[in-house]
Amino acid sequence: MRIVFMGTPDFATGTLKALADAGYEIAAVVTQPDKPKGRGKAMQPTPVKEMALSLGLPVLQPQKVKEESFLKQMETIRPDVIVVAAFGQIIPPALLAIPPLGCINVHASLLPAYRGAAPIQWAVIDGQKESGVTIMRMDEGLDTGDMISKVVVPLAQDETGGSLFDKLSAAGAKLLVETLPSLEQGTAVLEKQPKESPTPYASMITKKMGDICWEQPAQQLERLIRGLNPWPSAYTRLDGKNLKLWKAHVLEDDSGALPGHVVKTTGEGIFVQTGEGLLCIEELQLEGKKRMRADAFLRGYQIGEGTVLGK
Repeated sequence: MRIVFMGTPDFATGTLKALADAGYEIAAVVTQPDKPKGRGKAMQPTPVKEMALSLGLPVLQPQKVKEESFLKQMETIRPDVIVVAAFGQIIPPALLAIPPLGCINVHASLLPAYRGAAPIQWAVIDGQKESGVTIMRMDEGLDTGDMISKVVVPLAQDETGGSLFDKLSAAGAKLLVETLPSLEQGTAVLEKQPKESPTPYASMITKKMGDICWEQPAQQLERLIRGLNPWPSAYTRLDGKNLKLWKAHVLEDDSGALPGHVVKTTGEGIFVQTGEGLLCIEELQLEGKKRMRADAFLRGYQIGEGTVLGK
């Protein structure tokens, strides 16, 4: 089976490595163009490009995969199948039509739930008990193609966006390698998706989403903190500085204080009133400082009862 692999972030590197380890012929790896990063604006290759080069695989980086020159290149390569894992561009119909076995997507949710760009973080933010990976044959819709196989991955109580990312990356790589033989042999059973998804569209995560609104319930805020860990992180304001929140737990008690007011501080953490219940901040990071546990932070920074967090 001759494969073209398309992917960009860390999530896709495990899948590419698994294909190579399984002995598949990878004719080309397609990834997003290098981007400037850091203060020096040095060009940074994508994680998938770095993996492909380490495996000795040819890399293509078109600005847009709908470009005529790229489509002709794909026709020349003549892949049997194109495998897509978190590539980052919409795959046009002309590209979908090139491989005889179609374009196969490794999607980090149990479709039809969480179609969209950020299914991993939203599963944590929404308090789901399980997530998973779906291998599907792509069509012109957004994650609406026929499903071929699935694997369920339970979420731990302290699951973060980062930890679930790692779990689903490994699960997706394994599932793809297990699924490809049935596709090649023509024995794969494809299941159509329902038209409507049971969950909202998993839209892209933005930094602004991390701005804590203390009027929301503590339970919702705790899930937001976990879902946005490690990027872009949840945050609030303390004495005019950004304060990132890395870990917290919920108490159902209500102090009678206004949302955003610090109720007390102990060795356990900083207790803040929310719109419903208390949120105990266990790990945090003040602007310009390192991440630390709340008890260590409080030894060097005084936060009195009644301190207001937020704008």
